[in-house]
Amino acid sequence: MKESFYIYIKRIQTGLSQVAYNCNQELKAIIHDSGAILILFLALIIYPIIYSIAYKNEVLKESEIAVIDLDKSSLSRTYSRMLDATEQIHVTYKLESLLEAESLFYEGKIKGIILIPNDFEKRVLQNKQSQVIVYADASYVLIYKQLYSGAVAATSTLSAGIEVKQLVANGNTFTQAVEKLSPLDISTYQLYNPAAGYATFIIPAIILIAMQQTLLIGIGLVGGTFKEKNKKISQRGGAFTIIAGKTLTYLIIYVINSFTAFLLIYSWFDYPDKGGFLQSFFVLIPYFLSTIFLGFIVSVLFKKRVHSLLFLVFLSPIVLFVSGISWPIEALPKIIHVLSYIFPSTLAVPAFLKLKIQGSDFSSFETEWYGLILQMIIYFLGAIIIYAYNLKKVNKVIEIQE
Repeated sequence: MKESFYIYIKRIQTGLSQVAYNCNQELKAIIHDSGAILILFLALIIYPIIYSIAYKNEVLKESEIAVIDLDKSSLSRTYSRMLDATEQIHVTYKLESLLEAESLFYEGKIKGIILIPNDFEKRVLQNKQSQVIVYADASYVLIYKQLYSGAVAATSTLSAGIEVKQLVANGNTFTQAVEKLSPLDISTYQLYNPAAGYATFIIPAIILIAMQQTLLIGIGLVGGTFKEKNKKISQRGGAFTIIAGKTLTYLIIYVINSFTAFLLIYSWFDYPDKGGFLQSFFVLIPYFLSTIFLGFIVSVLFKKRVHSLLFLVFLSPIVLFVSGISWPIEALPKIIHVLSYIFPSTLAVPAFLKLKIQGSDFSSFETEWYGLILQMIIYFLGAIIIYAYNLKKVNKVIEIQE
């Protein structure tokens, strides 16, 4: 009984030493590969910082427009000043004709045009509905949204002021006039993203997707390098200990990268964090493991390092699209929606956002979390099968050579 116990302990010690050895060998391979260092270490410092600096303003403000005031009345000038007073719009030019404004638009000096007709004040004084014409560049959705919102805000404010004056002139008090004008008072609260900022919305997802893609590319680079040079990393043990050792290497690297991405950068750029840093690993660990095991499976496809780089860089825009950031997953065609779950990011991004941005409890993202666990198990088994098969092939070659 004692002998079998000691044998069992000895096997565990041997397995752990093999895992440690394979981890060390993989780390050496990464350190001696400048491309892998760039992808696995530096990219996750550079990407979040560049994106965060680029989106630091959070929202688009003061978009340049031209106002064509054909009415030239006191009311039209008031309206023009109100447009300029909004945070979305900056009236850069006041022009006489649409032709001039069109020329400036195509030169890129303005992003939109607002035309005030020549009967603007006259129709208002006659209690008739007047109108302004807004030309906005709808090819750029964010700019279009800001110009449209600014024009609506200025128009609504001007219209409300005119109606209040008319009600007061008819014998109502100012308070009564305001209540009649707006009998329903709406209070709007922007949950989780108080500034409605673009950076707060997109940066966490961008970081997660960058982690996935750099992991896949890095694993592919290291595997492709040794196939390209027709040599193998000295490894010990079976498929399980080899995968465990290699996995430990990448997991340690990305846990360290997480400190930079989700602790330092979040602190520097003051992103909201309702979930806490340590709690985020509840989602990050299965996400990293799923991605690592997927990387081991995919890496067998590449016989040259450049192939992994080209394929996975090509794949990156697709991964971003199916993550649900640029377009809701539910609105995708059914086949694309189903295929999107090949990538761990499709499950990890909504789960991470619910935890990190919304501060939700486990019940709100348990479906995504269990999906990640299932994904991790499937990819782990796939990696084991592939590595066991490759080891068997290598052993056959060695026997034939002997």
